[in-house]
Amino acid sequence: MASILVLWDVDYTLVDSDGVGRMLYETAFFEMFGRELPQPGLMSGRTDSAIALEVLTLAGLPEPRQLVSSFQKVMAAHAPELAGAVREQARALPGAAAALTALASLNGPAGRIVQSLLTGNIRPLAEVKLGPLGLLDHLDLDAGAYGDVHEIRAELVHAARRNAHRGYRDDFAGEATILVGDTPRDIDAALGTGARAVGVATGSFTVAELAAAGAHAVLPDLTDTSKVLAAILAEPIPASLP
Repeated sequence: MASILVLWDVDYTLVDSDGVGRMLYETAFFEMFGRELPQPGLMSGRTDSAIALEVLTLAGLPEPRQLVSSFQKVMAAHAPELAGAVREQARALPGAAAALTALASLNGPAGRIVQSLLTGNIRPLAEVKLGPLGLLDHLDLDAGAYGDVHEIRAELVHAARRNAHRGYRDDFAGEATILVGDTPRDIDAALGTGARAVGVATGSFTVAELAAAGAHAVLPDLTDTSKVLAAILAEPIPASLP
């Protein structure tokens, strides 16, 4: 097994955050503009850059694109305040912790598995969604890419590869990068950058819909760790592993 980069989506792949992200948007928008947040369209699979631009445009603000960075800085400042809400409202999805741990256990002389995030969330929001639920231990967050990088999700793949190369000196080209996510946007981002796409039907999209989007492998959920590893690594897993 050569070195690989596994990039996990956050919402409805690893966790159900129960609207915590929308709470952060509401807090940041009220602080900056003193009024209620305009309601964006479907947020699933989109980056925070795209969502923030939509919100600021809906608000009728002049030159909304110029405000995205400032808006995200306010979001980042308030993100740690959501840790209590995550503990009370959010939940790790079944099998998520076991999958992260099992992949980490495969590191050895035959190859390295770098696990990180490719998520539409800005990094502080991703951290606060995962940290209180105990899901950060096996993730190198510096090797991933986040929603402030670009409006288009596929651009995050290029950024993650650059970040991972900086840390590990491997290029993670082609299917040495694996995206795991619950939406067709995750699948499109992988296919558009030559990465391997693994769909997980724990969000709004079915196994059939993720397969139709072109995923190399699709799982109903993360509960069967051996099947998760096989889907990600595209090879059989020894029966002795979890």
